[in-house]
Amino acid sequence: MTEQAANDERVGQEDPVGDVADLIPMLRRIVAARVGHHPAAEDLVQETLVRVLAARDRIEPGMVEPYAIATVRNVMATMWRREDREQRNQHRAHDPGEPERADEVVIASEESAAIARAVQRLDDRERRILLAHEVDGEATSALAQVSGSTAGAVAAQLKRTRARLRVEYLLALEQVEPPTERCRPVLLALSSADRRRQREVDAAQHLLECELCARLSEPLLDRGPVRDDEVRVAITGDPDIVAARQAAREIAVRAGFTGTDLTLLATAVSEVARNIVRFADHGTVTVELLQEPRPGIRVVARDSGPGIADVERAMRDGFSTDEGLGLGLPGARRLVDEFDIASEPGRGTTVVLTKWFDRKAPG
Repeated sequence: MTEQAANDERVGQEDPVGDVADLIPMLRRIVAARVGHHPAAEDLVQETLVRVLAARDRIEPGMVEPYAIATVRNVMATMWRREDREQRNQHRAHDPGEPERADEVVIASEESAAIARAVQRLDDRERRILLAHEVDGEATSALAQVSGSTAGAVAAQLKRTRARLRVEYLLALEQVEPPTERCRPVLLALSSADRRRQREVDAAQHLLECELCARLSEPLLDRGPVRDDEVRVAITGDPDIVAARQAAREIAVRAGFTGTDLTLLATAVSEVARNIVRFADHGTVTVELLQEPRPGIRVVARDSGPGIADVERAMRDGFSTDEGLGLGLPGARRLVDEFDIASEPGRGTTVVLTKWFDRKAPG
């Protein structure tokens, strides 16, 4: 992308990042005057920045500030209308009260049957050790003596067995069989929270290609260990854009980002998430806190959409097409320190953004 970066410097005389940074204080003042300390205040600023970036090639340079003022007012008005509509329709929300007992009985019966089928799918050794530990309460040290192993090895075996049991239970509950040979290895890697194994089986790409595994991955990931240095957001619609932006902002604060850098990063995340919604229908945005080689944030936006036939052309300012990612990517690239994109027609697109925290830089 070195040659393309040089081309970008020749496109126009103004620095888009500088333009955006200059707009932030003004937009924050306008938002604060209208909404005060509303929880969505920062989102309103970033939504405005996204729209300004998208329109830069269609407006004169001297019109950027007036356009931003008009845009932020429209964004705030839209929020107020939505909140007013939700408040007026709140009384229509259905509150069923306590669940029907007949439904509870059916659900409990289905879950019990699924558990029984899942246990039967374990091999004899897995089933014997699991039942001895979970039902009979035998300690791992006692089980190790019986099997001629060690307590650590038994504990590791129990962890693998529980991971497999969760997968088999979900499959039995859904009454489905995995459609491909890749499904079970991917689901097991997710269930056991084995990140190395997830990379080996390319779990992220598989979840974008397999609807069943994508659906089952949510309860499996929910059961895994909580990580405070990484957040994965499924992108299927506009609300997920906000969720991805907020996730990036929260993790970036822990990395030390403040002020303008924090806003620029969140805006870049918003743009790559928006492209997934617009061109690929669904995908994921993963935000990771980095410590090496120095503190920073890495964002990976991945989708299995139509892909981009000509990446170099798509990265030029002003290029937009409904056949691939378009207008927002050149702007997103300028807002971060490192930008990588890989795309293949019919196979989807992966965008990697990295922004480093410079401790000497002003907030």
